[in-house]
Amino acid sequence: MGVASTAPAYSLAASLGFIVVGGTLFAGVKAPGIVLLAFIPMYLIAVAYQELNKAEPDCGTTFTWASRAFGPVTGWMGGWGIIIADIIVMSNLAQIAGAYSFTFVGGFGLPAVAELASNVIATTIAGLIWIALMTWICYRGIEITAIVQYVLLSFEIIILIFFAVFALVKVYSGTAEPYSLIPQWDWFNPFTLDFGQTIAPAMLTAIFIYWGWDSAVSVNEETQNPEKTPGRAAIISTVLLLATYAIVTVAAVAFAGVGDSGIGLANPANSADVFSAIGPTLFGEGPVGSILMTLLGFSILTSASASTQTTILPTARTSLSMAVHKAIPQKFARIHAKYLTPTWSTIGMGLISAFFFLVFTFISPSLLLALIGSIGLMIAFYYGLTGLACVWFYRKTLTSSFRNFVMRGLFPLAGSVMLAAVFVYGLSNFAQPDWLQDADGNNVTIFGIGAEAVVGIGGLLLGAVLMGIWWIRKPDFFRGWTLPRSSDK
Repeated sequence: MGVASTAPAYSLAASLGFIVVGGTLFAGVKAPGIVLLAFIPMYLIAVAYQELNKAEPDCGTTFTWASRAFGPVTGWMGGWGIIIADIIVMSNLAQIAGAYSFTFVGGFGLPAVAELASNVIATTIAGLIWIALMTWICYRGIEITAIVQYVLLSFEIIILIFFAVFALVKVYSGTAEPYSLIPQWDWFNPFTLDFGQTIAPAMLTAIFIYWGWDSAVSVNEETQNPEKTPGRAAIISTVLLLATYAIVTVAAVAFAGVGDSGIGLANPANSADVFSAIGPTLFGEGPVGSILMTLLGFSILTSASASTQTTILPTARTSLSMAVHKAIPQKFARIHAKYLTPTWSTIGMGLISAFFFLVFTFISPSLLLALIGSIGLMIAFYYGLTGLACVWFYRKTLTSSFRNFVMRGLFPLAGSVMLAAVFVYGLSNFAQPDWLQDADGNNVTIFGIGAEAVVGIGGLLLGAVLMGIWWIRKPDFFRGWTLPRSSDK
């Protein structure tokens, strides 16, 4: 679940182009270095999750731990960060799943069906169906959810590795394209780039492709050995993702190049889905190429659908924990007698996700492009908060051993500082009106401000408003009665 939640194929398809472009200054062939650099805070925060989970396995994760460390207001906003990021990303996931449903079916000699992938109404309806289907699977129980994930993830990883090997063999054998590049070790060194204008905004996109491993911890109370297994799974997930992303990113950059025309990864027309742009050239136009393209498309479909499912999963459990502690309405704490899953929380997540998907699509389909960067801001917020919570939670015992100092102090704090820097620099760039443009060259803005900044900060501010309303109505949680701060560890 930790790996599947990140949706490796979908994440790379939707994000790699933006990583290559990077920011105001071009990242180019340094994209693998950005991916490597983004892994560092992800690993450091995964360590914080592991350490906090040892002390208190709770499906509320950041909400519970930040409440214990800093109090109810900080904890509530941490929980909201998880919820709003998951809700917003569902719009992007649903759109991708909807479009690729038609692409996959159309690959079986049905061009009219394939054309529906660019039809907004058709993809919206298909996306809503995917949300409903995955909500139902999550509602039916954790066991069936896990089985579905095994199948979807296995196919996805196999196709991704095949894509990378196929591309690299062509590059090294000299049968690739004239603009293809031989991989260099220097590609993994991003420190020659400008931090504020290139590294920070590109990292927010790269952080998005790693995001999701914390789903393994959100089901901690439903696993065997909840104090150890979920935290260990989170760390293993980040390492597996690094290996997968490194080889696929290098292969894509090497084969397609970083030009701004044709299949070049810097071509704005390819940003929404680099695999569909590269695939026909890589695999060819014959029957075998069509079959391979269909399989590649199916891997992205399974990736998006799997992530749709595993996005509903942790959000439902976060809201369950918040409801148990009376931080939101208690109906969200209801558990199904037979399936043992959160009922209101799971169904509510599906309905709210469908609503936001419709709203974003109604405003402008191009607005879906803004979601990745804005979600990066939210991820940096609640992951960074978790790292700080770990340091503060264990502050009295950090010097009791070298291991505690590193794993509970140095690593979580370093991860939080990195994410804070990326958040500040990334936000300043995202707010620029001309930061994000659609395929027609039009600026994607809201009220004249870059849409990525507005959606990211607006989503967090919405949480502050909802928190204030609930505080007035039901103040018990905010008085520290239902989830008090922990005694010093």
